Amino acid sequence: MYAISTDQRQYLTYILQDTAQNAMVEVVPERGGIITRWQIAGQDILYMDWERFADPDLSIRGGIPILFPICGNLPDNAYDCEGQTYRLKQHGFARNLPWMVTAQQTESDASLSLQLTSNEHTLMVYPFEFALDFTYRLQGNGLILHQRYTNRSQAAMPFSIGFHPYFPVTDKPQLQFQIPATEYQDQITKTNHAFSGTFDFEVAEIDVAFAHLSSHVASVTDPQRSHRLTFSFSPEFSTLVFWTVKGKDFYCLEPWSAPRNALNTGDRLLHLEPGASLETEFKLMLETVA
Repeated sequence: MYAISTDQRQYLTYILQDTAQNAMVEVVPERGGIITRWQIAGQDILYMDWERFADPDLSIRGGIPILFPICGNLPDNAYDCEGQTYRLKQHGFARNLPWMVTAQQTESDASLSLQLTSNEHTLMVYPFEFALDFTYRLQGNGLILHQRYTNRSQAAMPFSIGFHPYFPVTDKPQLQFQIPATEYQDQITKTNHAFSGTFDFEVAEIDVAFAHLSSHVASVTDPQRSHRLTFSFSPEFSTLVFWTVKGKDFYCLEPWSAPRNALNTGDRLLHLEPGASLETEFKLMLETVA
């Protein structure tokens, strides 16, 4: 049985439930359309720093933030378009703006649809009119994030898309990774390295990008929590980023459509013609392991 309810906390929170499977997802539309919590059998699958979340002046560390129209940062937060320089902060603005709920249903799953459209503030930093329509679907041990990007401008629209999910972990070295790539680029040193399936968690920060993927499925097994998370994502997501900080009980495995600075370099940058739409999907599936 599926159900959707709301709870007025600091922000109005939508609660999606699959009661038969004891699964639950919480979404906060006005705080960047973010999924803040995903639980199965009472276990939190996502990490959330609730103190940072409570402060609207701070970026969120936790849940599943949305990345648009860029992933990562730009040099000096700047890019050029049609001879003019614009400024965009890291990961873009979609994760900071209020989204509008457009639909919800509880028949075949518990699903909530949200929309973000361009406005006078976004046009000052990104001169394109757009509509983003996302639907979050909860069914059993699976969470599906379906996206539709629409260009409402009179010119072709360049952009990148991505997600920045956070997952809790107390013993990082025991994590087991299945990532469809044999090498990565260290985003801090800008050096390339062969990937053997492990990371050095003694360093202060790990920030690496896998840019040559052989498939669009990855997984992380956490033996301590007795579960495996499988990530499936549309071909438009060309890059996987792994990020964590020493001393923090989280890791992030992030599907991006393009690397950092794509608005300037054009590297794997997506383009939509006027009036065109693009639909993509990101799916997370949890399974128990011995």
